[in-house]
Amino acid sequence: MTDTIWALIPAATQWLDAANGRDESELSYRILKVTEEAGEVASAWIGVRGQNPRKGTTHTKSDVAAELADVVITALVAIESLGLDARATLETTAAKVHARMTIQDPPADTHEAAGPSA
Repeated sequence: MTDTIWALIPAATQWLDAANGRDESELSYRILKVTEEAGEVASAWIGVRGQNPRKGTTHTKSDVAAELADVVITALVAIESLGLDARATLETTAAKVHARMTIQDPPADTHEAAGPSA
């Protein structure tokens, strides 16, 4: 991610802190905001697919991508609001996901190694 994004996250967190404080209630709202943003992704995708017959096609894939980016930014701000380093958290989680993706050799088939069954 770019320096612009990493500068935005603490700045947005500080802006919200100044406007709303950072008590437990406010932290809850910031976490719930991630779900709200995800709902906007779903709405945009429905618009791409033209799923609502009354509205037809109302969004583009670029609209969906922009809404997904809002989810990412909102989630990173929520992480920072918890008093954690969003960049470090994302790096650690990305490393865990990458490790899970590592292809491993499948286990040997023990049935064939034992020979045919009688």
